[in-house]
Amino acid sequence: MTAPRTRADWQAMADGLVLRTQAFIDGKYVDAADGRSFDCTSPIDGRVLGQVARGGQADIDRAVRAARRSFEAGAWSRAKPVKRKKTLQKLVALIEQHADELALLESLDMGKPIDDARQVDIAATIRCFAWTAEALDKVYGEVAPTGEDELGLVTREPLGVVGAIVPWNFPLLMAAWKLAPALATGNSVVIKPSEKSPLSVLRLAELVAEAGIPDGVFNVVPGFGQEAGEALALHMDVDGLVFTGSTAVGKRLLQCAGLSNMKRAYMECGGKSPNVVFADAPDLAKAAEAAAMGIFYNQGEVCTAASRLLVERSIQEEFVARVVEAGRKMQPRHPLEPGAPMGALVDEGQTRRVLDYIAKGQAEGARLALGGQRVAPVEGGCYVEPTVFDDVRPGHAISREEIFGPVLAVIPFDDEAQALRIANDTEYGLAAGVWTANLARAHRVARGLRAGSVWVNYWDGGDMTAPFGGYKQSGNGRDKSLHAFDKYTEIKATWINLGE
Repeated sequence: MTAPRTRADWQAMADGLVLRTQAFIDGKYVDAADGRSFDCTSPIDGRVLGQVARGGQADIDRAVRAARRSFEAGAWSRAKPVKRKKTLQKLVALIEQHADELALLESLDMGKPIDDARQVDIAATIRCFAWTAEALDKVYGEVAPTGEDELGLVTREPLGVVGAIVPWNFPLLMAAWKLAPALATGNSVVIKPSEKSPLSVLRLAELVAEAGIPDGVFNVVPGFGQEAGEALALHMDVDGLVFTGSTAVGKRLLQCAGLSNMKRAYMECGGKSPNVVFADAPDLAKAAEAAAMGIFYNQGEVCTAASRLLVERSIQEEFVARVVEAGRKMQPRHPLEPGAPMGALVDEGQTRRVLDYIAKGQAEGARLALGGQRVAPVEGGCYVEPTVFDDVRPGHAISREEIFGPVLAVIPFDDEAQALRIANDTEYGLAAGVWTANLARAHRVARGLRAGSVWVNYWDGGDMTAPFGGYKQSGNGRDKSLHAFDKYTEIKATWINLGE
């Protein structure tokens, strides 16, 4: 089959899709126990794509029972690492085979440009599973230093049943960051995708089964947070809980973990990331393009969005003009149009939220340098143009609160110390950037920034070898890299007496 190349190609493929809209429990697609469903609506044009099973307590119970049974049976949890590796590599091949379909589901479901879905999201999902599969049989235990009459072993064991709650902005990639290490280490999983973008994870379930992962090891329960999500977080037979989403929800899930069985709980939450540009940045044009891409990519619906641009005052006017010019070229278009720089926001509620923050920024006295309006490249869709506010004060709401949309707050600074104070004056600590030609300054500022990821002279660096996670209220634990395995394993010390 020839890969889609034009909007018409993608639309023809979309017209022929058969959507998976039921829950996936114990190796089968099933309706919700009470028969309920909800509309899955595309933000591209407001069209209802299908009716998705609305999971609740009974469905979570069914899924957890299946996960526990499969874990105790041992076909996956006690399989040799090399067997799990080969099975996950089969899954990688299947994802590659169906990459266009999965990308299309992401674009239809949450509105992102099809090029981004195919070339970034699905490509990164493939790399995540492939890297993790290759790494899983290269993680060794330890031998403790002892005398000749003792042997101390330090080994890893799977947690058991892992609950995963993933967001709507990168539906399959964020799922992969959880699923790959959880499955690689022998756990069984119950995942709740966001009700705003469940389709790609539901389709993935079919590929997981086709790859040969045993029934019950992988279960998907779509539904709403207060119904399926809290039921999963409070479940007494779930051993670990992993989440990507807002800080407010992350805090609630930590409470649920404590109120239930003290399950291991790891939250990757929000951000208000500072992008700090000094006057001696090596290439202001490149820095401006990166600043625009850092906030407008994926419509600004990114936890690491470069939403606070800190600019040394001596170059503020010139640099903001460059960013505005770059942003002007990133107007939203139909997401299935190849080359579209921006697509639709995920739904009407998120659109209203973004517009409310734009109004708040204007009311607070920040200067609107670009955008600020809802636009309609597609009738019935959810689109907001790239928006830049200049001369924002650190106390303004648009500089402190996570908007999760294409809204940039520009804040001037006078020196390095002030830049660090402003950058760190936030409850978040997920990511940060610094642009300077001064190597000593780059090291000083990188050390001083309270963030889990710091990028020097570019934005959004790193690959699967680099851990990802936040400081402060951006969460705990790390996704990606070998550090991710820590979240899905228990460490056991076994001490053996060798004496007579």
